Amino acid sequence: MTLVIGTDEAGYGPNLGPLVVAASAWRLDGPPAAAEGAFAAVAAAPLWGDSKIMYRSGTGLAALERGVHVALDLAGTPATHWAGLAAALGTIDPDADALDEWCHLDGLVLPHAAAVDDCRRSADARAALAEAGLTLVGVAARAVYPAEFNRLLDSGFNKADVLSRTTLDLAAALRDRFSPTDTVCWCDRHGGRKSYAALVGRHFAAPLVRELEETPARSAYMAPAARLWIEFSVGGEARLPVAVASMTAKYVRELAMAAFNRFWSERVPGLVPTAG
Repeated sequence: MTLVIGTDEAGYGPNLGPLVVAASAWRLDGPPAAAEGAFAAVAAAPLWGDSKIMYRSGTGLAALERGVHVALDLAGTPATHWAGLAAALGTIDPDADALDEWCHLDGLVLPHAAAVDDCRRSADARAALAEAGLTLVGVAARAVYPAEFNRLLDSGFNKADVLSRTTLDLAAALRDRFSPTDTVCWCDRHGGRKSYAALVGRHFAAPLVRELEETPARSAYMAPAARLWIEFSVGGEARLPVAVASMTAKYVRELAMAAFNRFWSERVPGLVPTAG
């Protein structure tokens, strides 16, 4: 079995709110070389796309929410409230030192904006994926809230380090959960970082990581002992696994920012909501 993992993030640039890194994991009934063609066959699915296209501030959360919840349903982890979503994604909630403006998430019922029936229509997507030899087996996310993010910066990490470490920890955890024969991992490029070989070796416990390509558009590597092919590319959301990860990260971050805005709007009348 080949496991195909796609990763992306939301909240890397803003000054407020969590950095959210998400990943989707897919079983491919074929070798790693078949992954590109298999996903190309279903890439036009209207449910999923780059989160920047599926959601824009002011246009509503429904399309983004629908795609994420259909993905969760396909993976066998449907969620009807925030606690269920956090459990399904493995999302880490704010720790004891985090500000309490995130507490409004606790009672959040889901879906928040989309129709319930629209979020449960996974049969057609499942059939299209099966025809291409694909099964969505997991969706995961990691939320790094401000208190933790700032502690990491104070300990000597920079912003790119936090993103790369969180992303590769999440991808490695998914690989270990499903124990595939081979793993293909597609990541959106981490800011301006070009070299990832040492990071890949450390997070996947790979003694040798071979550089296949390092260009301004794409950095690709192979770890023979881990049977891992991994790349970081500009515009990675064009691939379905990355698009689902992109939507999931954006969805979790938007829910968190909605809680933040509710908290402060109750305390400062007339306050304009912020995207962070």
